[in-house]
Amino acid sequence: MNALTISDPADLLSFIGHTLGFWPNESLVCITLDKGKVGATLRIDLPRQPGTELPYARTVSSYLTSDTTATSIVFALYTSQHCEPGHPKPHAATIAALTGVLAENGISIRDGIFVSDDTYSPYDSEPGQDISLPISTTEYSRVNAEFIYRGSTIEPTNQIVLPAPAEEAAQAIAVDDRMAIIRALPLGVAAEQASQLWSTMLESSDFPTDEDCTTLIANFQFPHIRDRLMADIPGINEPPQHILFAQTQTAPKWSRVEWAQQLLFHAYTRTSPQHAAPILTTIGYINWWEGRGSKAHQYMQLALDTDPGYRFARLTDQMLGAGIIAGWNTNKDTAYKTRLDMP
Repeated sequence: MNALTISDPADLLSFIGHTLGFWPNESLVCITLDKGKVGATLRIDLPRQPGTELPYARTVSSYLTSDTTATSIVFALYTSQHCEPGHPKPHAATIAALTGVLAENGISIRDGIFVSDDTYSPYDSEPGQDISLPISTTEYSRVNAEFIYRGSTIEPTNQIVLPAPAEEAAQAIAVDDRMAIIRALPLGVAAEQASQLWSTMLESSDFPTDEDCTTLIANFQFPHIRDRLMADIPGINEPPQHILFAQTQTAPKWSRVEWAQQLLFHAYTRTSPQHAAPILTTIGYINWWEGRGSKAHQYMQLALDTDPGYRFARLTDQMLGAGIIAGWNTNKDTAYKTRLDMP
């Protein structure tokens, strides 16, 4: 993607919407900057209890300072709470606490936007001063037009809606039969064959045949093969454990990662619920790699809905709940993001 310029709040809000893929609600979105260049984008739910502003600010700061090159941030605060005339903006105590905590880490807040259900305005406008603009004006921003031209859309919410998986008993039987064949092979041979098939799919521009898709679904049912296939996704020649935990020196081939996600969605529509958990968990894991923690959590929950005992989904969800960030997203050279110029 060629560099774009964010020149006004409408451009910034459009960038946030397209980067996240949805329009946030009751959220704080922060974007780190270094010499005017966009770094990491963080979305986090707003605090729900009064008196938690300082711990909340420290949590946000810990995420933002993972971008070691950041010198400042811009933020957008999305809420349905109304601005009362003559009173500070909602969550003013949260922003004040964040300002102080970030300053302790050498990071300043460059600008902020207050976003209500229908309008947006500068966060630091004087109480009672009404200089808000309709949200609809973001539709005409240059950044929004450019993203739409490139095929991007903004969903109204972050809620995942999955296509229906196959319900045919014959599909489940076909996967079980293929699993029996794989189980009869030596472990190393089974993993190598699975890796070769998966690599062929990742290097192709076409979706696999139904037969190959059945084999792929069967391969993902075996933890040792699943881990091998996941390590194959980013196209990095480094130790598999470094790849899985996003701790490599080499940047992933993000277009290959995105294609892998499409292939897994394709496989999901051709699997039965009893075999869906590994596929959904892997899609969620890819979202974690890409820095989309809230979506990753949803996929883990969907996986556990299909198989409450699926240990990999439960352990990954615990990792997400601990706030662990994929290592690639702490380095601007390896992070999954859109690079835009800011004046």
